Amino acid sequence: MHEEARARWMSALARAEPAAIEAAWEGLAPRPQYRLLRPPETGLVMVRGRAGGTGAPFNLGEMTVTRCSVELEGGRVGHAYVAGRDRRHAETAAVFDALLQDEARRADLEARVVQPLVRAREARQRESRTRVAATRVEFFTMVRGEE
Repeated sequence: MHEEARARWMSALARAEPAAIEAAWEGLAPRPQYRLLRPPETGLVMVRGRAGGTGAPFNLGEMTVTRCSVELEGGRVGHAYVAGRDRRHAETAAVFDALLQDEARRADLEARVVQPLVRAREARQRESRTRVAATRVEFFTMVRGEE
C-alpha cells in the first residue's frame, strides 16, 4: 500500500460532508462486519500556526476532533480523525479506510466513494472562492510628490 494514496483517501474521508459519507455507506453492498478497536471519542488537539506561513511556530488554539479505529473481519484495521464531534462520521471513515486497504476493492471504492467526495469538496471550495471574490476590495496608493 502506498502511503501517499492512503493519505489522500483519509483526507477525502475526513473532509467529506457527513451526509455524503453516510450516503456512500448506505450505497455500500455488502456492508462489512467490523468491531470497534477504539470507539469514537471526541477530544481536543492544539492547532499550530506560523506567522506569514514561514515564521516561528505558535499555538493558534484548540480544535475539537473525533477519532475512531475499527477492525474488519479479515483483520484489516482502519483509523479516522475528523474535525468536530460527529462520531458516526469518524466511525464510517475508519471503516472505509480499512476497506480501501484491500487491493481487490480499492479501485471500485476509489471510483464510487473517494473521487465523488474529492469532487464535492473541490466544488465547495470553488463556490467559496467565488463568494469571497465578489466582496474583494482593491486598494491602491497614490504617490505623494512631497518626497
